[in-house]
Parts: sequence; C-alpha cells; structure tokens
Amino acid sequence: MKNTIKFYAPFALSVLIFANCNAQKKSNGNTIVLKNTSTIEVPQKAISIKRNQLSVNNQTGTYPVLIYKNDTIPAQVNDLDGDGKWDELFIVTDFAPKEVKTATLSWSDTDPKFPIKTSARFGKREAKNLPVHPATDEVLMANQVHKKLGYQKYQTDGPSWENDKVGFRHYLDGRNSKDVFGKKIPAITPEDVGINSKGAVEDNYHVMYDWGRDIFPVGNSAGLGGFALLIDNKINRLGIIGSDTINNIEKTTFKIVSEGPVNSVLSYNYQNWEASGNKYQAQETTSIWPGMYGYKNTISVNGLKGKETLVIAYSNLNNQNPLQVINAGDFVCFILHDKLTYERQWILGTAVIVPKAVYKGYIEAPKTGKLTDSYLIKLSAKNNQQVSYYPIAGWELSADSNFKDSKYFTNYVTTLAKQLSAKIKVEVK
Repeated sequence: MKNTIKFYAPFALSVLIFANCNAQKKSNGNTIVLKNTSTIEVPQKAISIKRNQLSVNNQTGTYPVLIYKNDTIPAQVNDLDGDGKWDELFIVTDFAPKEVKTATLSWSDTDPKFPIKTSARFGKREAKNLPVHPATDEVLMANQVHKKLGYQKYQTDGPSWENDKVGFRHYLDGRNSKDVFGKKIPAITPEDVGINSKGAVEDNYHVMYDWGRDIFPVGNSAGLGGFALLIDNKINRLGIIGSDTINNIEKTTFKIVSEGPVNSVLSYNYQNWEASGNKYQAQETTSIWPGMYGYKNTISVNGLKGKETLVIAYSNLNNQNPLQVINAGDFVCFILHDKLTYERQWILGTAVIVPKAVYKGYIEAPKTGKLTDSYLIKLSAKNNQQVSYYPIAGWELSADSNFKDSKYFTNYVTTLAKQLSAKIKVEVK
C-alpha cells in the first residue's frame, strides 16, 4: 500500500523554513556555505534552500546535489506550488558548535536516492464492504464523520506519519486528535498497519509487533498536539468526540504534501469551523524529519477578532507526576514523564515545545465536555498568523531506552529546544 507520490505542496510554501536561511542573490556559483551561528552542537538540522537562491535552468529534470567532504548530504526536492517544478532543496545534516560547512553544488539528471527515514501513509474505503485503498488526499464533510457513517472509513482512523524514531497519527474522522506509535526499530512500519488481510479497517495496532505498537490513550483529549480556541472562558474543540454525529467543521480537506527520505509533510484545511457562534478558517501543516522524537506542527486561524486565545492540547491521561514547565532557548517546554501508556504498562515521556514569544500560560481542561484530560497551553495568535510547535514522545522501549529515566527525558527535551533555536546561515557563492 505504499503511496507512490512525489512532492507537491499547495499549502506549505511558508511553513518549511526550519532554519534561518537568509535570502541570497541568485548566483552562478557552485558552492553553498552552511554556518551554525550557535555555540552548541546541532544534530539532524533541517534546512530549506529555495530554488531561486540557486542558478537553475528551466528544465524540470535536473536535481541539485550537495557534496561535503566526499559525502552527499541527504536531501530531497519539494514542489511547493504544484507547478511540476521543485521549489526547494530540503536537507538534513549535523553541525558542531560554530561549524561552517562548505559544500559543492552539482547537478544530476536523476533524482538521487537516500535511505528512507520518513514516511506518510493514508488509506480509505468508500463503503463498509469495500477494501481500503491508498490515497494522498481527502475531503470530509460535516455529516461524514465516523458515528454518522456507521463504520470507520480510514486506515488507522486517519493519516499516519513517522521517522526513524517515532510515529504519529491524526484522527481525520472528525476528532482531530493526535496519537503516538511507539517504534522499537528505525525501519518504516508495515504498510498494512490498521487493515486486515481482506483489506478491511481493523484495529490491529494495539498489540505488540516487532516494530512496536500504538501506545498512547487519547479518550476525549485531543492527544499530543491537537488545538482549540478559548473564547470567553469556553473551550472550543477543533472537531468533535466519537459519539457525535455532526462535525463543527463544515469541510475538512486533507493532503499528503510530500513523502521522501528526509521529510514528509501533511496538510489540513478546516473550512467554517464553528466556535462560540463564530466561523473560523484554520490551516494545519505537519512536518517530520529524521533524528527527532517528535514532529513540527504549524497552525493558523483566520477570522480571529481579538477575543480568542489559541490553545495547544496536551493530554495528561494516566499521568500521576507533576507537570514541568521549563524555558529553553526560544521555547517553553511542557514535560510529563510517567506510565502514560495504555493501562500504565510502559513509561512514556511526552512534551510540547512552544515558542516563548507567544506563550501566555496554561490551564487544565474541564473534567467534562468536548475536550478533557489535558493541559491547554495558551498562545497569543494574530489573525491568520502562523504558529509552530513541536510535540515530542520518548518511549522506554524505543531505540533510546534511557527514556525510562525522568531526568534523562527532561534533558533530551530541553536540549532539543535549544537545538531547534539554533540558526543556520545559508550563503550561495
């Protein structure tokens, strides 16, 4: 069921800038200088270099290749505007403190191949008696939610995405919650997770396999990184809970924007989201790259009138330990560490890393209602302004067994926040 898609991205033009890649003049040169401006080590740093920074002819069949010390830097090209030409070179590479990498730019007539370290997966069926088929997009109307249909339309309740460390899924069936797949191995998980041998939707991922399993209870929370609006002290969930038959979002449009060796991106557009008597337009873009036990989520809401507060939902189901709130770099880190898994079977550390510049405190969700069992991280948001944050999950059975230790996980999260704060200067010569 592997999706055979290439890179297209009608919504993601402005959300894939993961480092400060200062705009440079178009150059006929063949050298790209990458400079870590920070004094810390920055492993697996994601960087976007725009096509217009390079000297490129109008042919669509040529691919940029970066060589550093006789090694090719893992990369992929992404078509951000869907015109059939790539718009950015997306790379992932390591930096020592203050390191400067001078890479040689060359060109290839074929798309270079790199080890596959990210993936996005989506499968759906058009009727209860039809098999699941792979897809790259979907349109969900308000009356097409799980309870109303009477069957689950989507493989794993919606799309999933992963890297070599951890996996996640989004409940596209109206709930819009974020769930966690614990991975025990770096390889991409099997394509048939969530369907049986007959192609029917089946919950077969809450049992342990060699690769891992779904480990995170969600309930009526919005999981690890869903979002909502706080309006006049009322929590307005983006979407519904499982027992509802009509969505509060008129139309949800989903698309796998890109799937490649170093970056997979998913996009959601929520049209006419009704909240406290108002209608809002919301956009969400999810991006994952190798090396990090988490993903980047970028959201914006159109229709804000100034009385709303954006809140990021952070499930505290099964938690019996204090919440840690720690400043690190440009961010504020929310950290839980406990047996946060189903039936408190395994130790799991979770975190949400939010930008300090827009952080406005937090509250706890009410015990009843449409969004419960969560901390709600308050962010100030201007109308249609993008906000990015990072949900993180470290399982004790993952490749890093040290996550069973609370101090170790806390140090991992705060160090990651500082690494995400590090700026990489890009110069084309």
